Amino acid sequence: MITSEILFWTSFVFIFYAYFGYPLTLTILSFIRNHPIEKGDTVPTVSFIITAYNEGKTIARKIENTLRLDYPKNKLEVIVASDSSSDRTDEIVMSYQSQGVILVRSPERKGKENAQRYAITISSGEVLVFSDVATILQPDGLMNISRNFNDPTVGCVSSIDKFIDKDGKISGEGAYVRYEMFLRDLETKVNSLVGLSGSFFAARREVCQHWATDLQSDFNTLINSVKLGFRGVLDSNSIGYYENIKDDKKEFERKVRTVLRGITVLMKSLPMLNPLKYGLFSWQLFSHKLCRWLVPFAMLLLLISNMSLIFYQSNHLRTYTFLFSIQILFYAIAITGSLNKTFSSNIFVRLPAFFVAVNISIFIAWLKYLRGIRAVSWEPSKR
Repeated sequence: MITSEILFWTSFVFIFYAYFGYPLTLTILSFIRNHPIEKGDTVPTVSFIITAYNEGKTIARKIENTLRLDYPKNKLEVIVASDSSSDRTDEIVMSYQSQGVILVRSPERKGKENAQRYAITISSGEVLVFSDVATILQPDGLMNISRNFNDPTVGCVSSIDKFIDKDGKISGEGAYVRYEMFLRDLETKVNSLVGLSGSFFAARREVCQHWATDLQSDFNTLINSVKLGFRGVLDSNSIGYYENIKDDKKEFERKVRTVLRGITVLMKSLPMLNPLKYGLFSWQLFSHKLCRWLVPFAMLLLLISNMSLIFYQSNHLRTYTFLFSIQILFYAIAITGSLNKTFSSNIFVRLPAFFVAVNISIFIAWLKYLRGIRAVSWEPSKR
């Protein structure tokens, strides 16, 4: 059963590396290689693009929030890209025309990125900022994110995600979001981000020249930046506030859709895994994206190989029986947390439940991708 042992420990090391080894390596590298952002006071012209589909109930709030941003009015244009909305969204946007808000409408519903392309075509800003309707910004949010482009190495900038409650109060983001933001901060210090927050991000105009209408815009914008010799960075002062999705089923579907879109971009960007051409970024892309999205398969191998070692391994039987018991306990806790909301308030229950749910969504996303399913059209999540 040497093969089972190899599979077991390889799977274990792989999972550990994906979630702990990579950030640990980045932490060590950050002491050796630190690439600070050279922010400045120059204010670029900005095209603020809001993508909407049937957001009649919330689009006014988003526009009002955008118009209150502290940014020179002569250097800001606000564009709402409607993905052929069939409710009152377009009508409401048109009512803000006198305040400089521009409506661009896709003649057919072909997805978020297609609507964004229409907005890019008519935009004039040196920097393009993309934001979802559900995301609320602080008054200085736009100024903060734009200041990063004084650094000539920066091609795109990501915001930080924060959840808010229904009454508008900031709520706990959860361990996973804090972990992701910590990881992005390390990536910014060492080299470049590997992904952007799709709810609020910015990019130089030249990065958006060849806009793909069938690829996830936030991830693909980062890829395009690196291809052009730029890097992506996280700005800790640029915060996007949004309400968490309360419907667990819809949240799970969103996870599947997001990962599926990300896998599609990754598979079309496989040449970027070549370290001879893209250097450190290739390792980052492999570690942060590919490794993370292969964890579900490593989890299955870990469980199956562990079972095999219990039934056929005479040496170290107690050790492998104990490790198998730990796995079963972990999944039992995860199932309990998913089925019983009373227990899910406990962090020791919530984390396993979330971890398992995330990896199930990744597994399903891979199955969809392998079946040729692609997520192009979109339905904004109701929060």
